[in-house]
Amino acid sequence: MSYKIVVRSFRTLSYVGSYKKFRDRPVRLYCAALLGAGYVAYSQHKRNKADMKEIMQLQNYMAEPITPVDKLEKSQNDMKTQMELLIMRIQAEFCRALEKEEDQDAKFKVDRWLRSEGGGGITCVLQDGRVFEKAGVNISVVSGTLPPAAVQQMRSRGKNLQNADLPFFAAGVSAVIHPRNPMVPTIHFNYRYFEVQDKDGVHWWFGGGTDLTPYYLNEEDAKHFHLTLKHACDAHDETYYAKFKKWCDDYFHIPHRGERRGVGGIFFDDLDTPSQYEAFNFVTSCAEAVIPSYLPIVQKHKDDAYGYHERQWQLLRRGRYVEFNLIYDRGTKFGLHTPQARYESILMSLPLNAKWEYMHEPKANSPEEKLMKVLKEPRDWIKLEKETAKRSAA
Repeated sequence: MSYKIVVRSFRTLSYVGSYKKFRDRPVRLYCAALLGAGYVAYSQHKRNKADMKEIMQLQNYMAEPITPVDKLEKSQNDMKTQMELLIMRIQAEFCRALEKEEDQDAKFKVDRWLRSEGGGGITCVLQDGRVFEKAGVNISVVSGTLPPAAVQQMRSRGKNLQNADLPFFAAGVSAVIHPRNPMVPTIHFNYRYFEVQDKDGVHWWFGGGTDLTPYYLNEEDAKHFHLTLKHACDAHDETYYAKFKKWCDDYFHIPHRGERRGVGGIFFDDLDTPSQYEAFNFVTSCAEAVIPSYLPIVQKHKDDAYGYHERQWQLLRRGRYVEFNLIYDRGTKFGLHTPQARYESILMSLPLNAKWEYMHEPKANSPEEKLMKVLKEPRDWIKLEKETAKRSAA
């Protein structure tokens, strides 16, 4: 194992160790952090030994890959293959990690589907669990010809695409987890790779991000979440976190409400530097950071007490989630405009239950108002964590 990997492992422990819940003693969570750090290091070690190639793990995936296995074996150096194998692995690891948090036999329903124009996907959904009211973890590997609306959207972002009919390839993993307990936040993550071909050749880029949507604000949780993502970013470029954190705050904004969807995270799009494999490795680190950023928060709060009032507030906030996804989310729009779109998979991100109450305002000085202040004015969670650490040291 290389020196760099060992350093990354210790850094992982350092940022998890700064999480107050771990500092305050629960051995179970600290052991989980230790195992998580070792797993990240081991995963990096495997990638290095494989000469930057994602390893095929057929027996561990949720279903058979979308692309025929023999074709994947023949194109191991192709980024399309690497991305498909990555999202298959991330889907399986995350689904199994969530299933372990359920005390009952709640399992993901696995739905593998194909589209006649090219490609398909694997939709995994868990509903009515004790811990997770609805959890969806999708992958899609699709190809075909871009519809005019999608081409126009890409051109509006500065893509210099020449032809009218553009062959494309897209592969991505997308997850939205809606817990039952209002004290456990919702999490969303999405990491994707695009190729578009025009008369000038192949254009490629990566996009994605991870963000947290709490119903009740716990500052230690937010610090832990952001520190985990910052660590993943810093391993590649120390300017990434601040840039992508702001992008996330700006993107997950509900203009007609004047509020953010949650406490943010990271978000980026059109990433095509410094090289294809370096961008891929960055996306890999971000995707691998999801479990250590989120599972300790689930374990900490899944058995917290709550009542009718907290449940009603959770349903109201889920209504805001629906508003953003259906009105503003670019990925949802792209999916709905894609020929032969699979609407069940696209709308998987919507919660099982939500509500809209006319002209609702939280009471002054309530926990609900505390959350709303942060949603209207995003905070610098890394700065807050450093200030907390200084006070603790003093």
